Amino acid sequence: MSRLGKKPIPAPSGVTVTVKGQDVSVKGPKGTLDFRVHDDVEVAFGDGALSVKPRFETQRARAQWGTARAVLANNVKGVTEGFEKTLEMTGVGYRAAMQGKNLQMQLGYSHEILYAPRDGVTLATPKPTEIKISGIDPQAVGQAAAEIRAYRPPEPYKGKGVRYAGERIRRKEGKKK
Repeated sequence: MSRLGKKPIPAPSGVTVTVKGQDVSVKGPKGTLDFRVHDDVEVAFGDGALSVKPRFETQRARAQWGTARAVLANNVKGVTEGFEKTLEMTGVGYRAAMQGKNLQMQLGYSHEILYAPRDGVTLATPKPTEIKISGIDPQAVGQAAAEIRAYRPPEPYKGKGVRYAGERIRRKEGKKK
């Protein structure tokens, strides 16, 4: 039994939830998110809360039960509060700036890198070495952060590169004489 799946998801005021068969639409002050629930899971909305339960007693149905509940809880949180990730740049000459909606980065290559964000993702650079990624969909925000980090992941010898805020880089000892 999924202990997390049993918990109902409360819908705060200002959030409307629509359940049509397996399609769940969550609308809030920041936008709208849609999710198609797996056929092994049943979703109901009542008393201001979403409840999720499995249709069958199979391993797959129980796995989808907890997953569906987590995704729906993230959708409710996304349309009310939103999600945000912060990236830090470490290295001589590493910097980022906004160029319209696109992100322009200098990461030690001979050329500048332009990154166009996906729909529903907003980029900001409060400092030249800091990138803030925000949006209502946690998957889109995380994917955008991973794509930007992939241009120059942090290396273990000097720690140069793009890393998540608070990420610790395991440092290696350099070559000895």
